[in-house]
Amino acid sequence: MIDDEIAGDPMSDRKWVRQSLVYLAQALAKRRYRIGPTTVRRLLKKLDYGLFGNRQSLTPRHADRGRQFRFIRRVRKLFMATGYPVISVDTKKKELIGNFKNAGRDWSQAPIKVNTHDFGSDAIGRAAPYGIYDLAHNQGYVYVGASCDTPAFAAYAIAQWWQDPHRPRFAHEDKLLILCDAGGSNSCRYWQWKIQVQQQLADQFGIEVMVCHYPTGASKWNPIEHRLFSEISKNWAGKPLRTFQTMLNYIQDTTTKAGLTVKAFLIERVFEKGLKYVMQERENLNLQRCRTCPTWNYIIKPHACPG
Repeated sequence: MIDDEIAGDPMSDRKWVRQSLVYLAQALAKRRYRIGPTTVRRLLKKLDYGLFGNRQSLTPRHADRGRQFRFIRRVRKLFMATGYPVISVDTKKKELIGNFKNAGRDWSQAPIKVNTHDFGSDAIGRAAPYGIYDLAHNQGYVYVGASCDTPAFAAYAIAQWWQDPHRPRFAHEDKLLILCDAGGSNSCRYWQWKIQVQQQLADQFGIEVMVCHYPTGASKWNPIEHRLFSEISKNWAGKPLRTFQTMLNYIQDTTTKAGLTVKAFLIERVFEKGLKYVMQERENLNLQRCRTCPTWNYIIKPHACPG
């Protein structure tokens, strides 16, 4: 009966039934079988069929994935051993600010009432939290943008961290290692990201910036994900982010037994999306690509001061 409704790989045991229980019961009724959907379910279970959804368990494997991980581990260890700063950066999930549902649960005597729908028109704004995690000092900085998540915003946030007079200092500060994802505002494909790093970091502070991107689909290995963002999500789980200040408070209150401390800042400056670079800016890049996975690893050096 179900032979024509079975799909899957004929060379393996991965098979499934395309039609619903009601459809199969109706088809059997047309053949003069007195049977209902419940009995059809029981018979399918005897044939080792179950009701399953898709399982997201397959990660695309890039040919240079393992090679890139080994390179990052080697460079990161070298920078930290010699006293140079190493930071992990990324943009956390963008959040609507207002009386909206926030994923998770919290201990309380009654559930918090929030809006039925998450309409952007009902929001105060949309927050783009750009995080910076200092691996050596177990310290996080989150710059909450009130406009758009762009390469200019990402580089601006890192520049704000670098010139913060209260941040921990390093033995050597003429070089900086940035660990980031391969996509997003700091994408390895964006020339605008490289241009902003050149202008806002390398040239402005006279430092040599090395950027290492984690392979596509491997963002969960970026240290900021499991050392900072996951702890922030747990801290505000089930609590609506009604104002930007509420969001900043939850971020700053995030701590761990390992000694994590977090600072948060609101960036009200407007960053426009879709800005195009001019070819002269690209040609002016003082960019040196590494031999190992040059798309993911490169160094941006400052231009020599005139005179």
